[in-house]
Amino acid sequence: MGKFITSVRFKVKEGKSEEFIKKSKEIGKYEQAIDNFTFQTGEDTFCFVGIFENEQAIIEARPHMISNLDKIRDLLDVISSDLGVTDPVSGPTID
Repeated sequence: MGKFITSVRFKVKEGKSEEFIKKSKEIGKYEQAIDNFTFQTGEDTFCFVGIFENEQAIIEARPHMISNLDKIRDLLDVISSDLGVTDPVSGPTID
């Protein structure tokens, strides 16, 4: 069975990218994750990726991830009326 991955796309409010980067670095790694990182995809757009051993590990990390999202929520712009401020997807790897 493969790993379980989650990805969340963010759009940061204009002029807030540096603050977003600083807070993202402060959040650091999730103990349940094999690895996690945030990368910049555009001037004001970013993506978070977390790699987990299995689905249970991400379930256990979810409250902590939501708590950390609450720490940066005020820096985020609405992506769309359907999505809100995040565009999350998760699933098993297909390897």
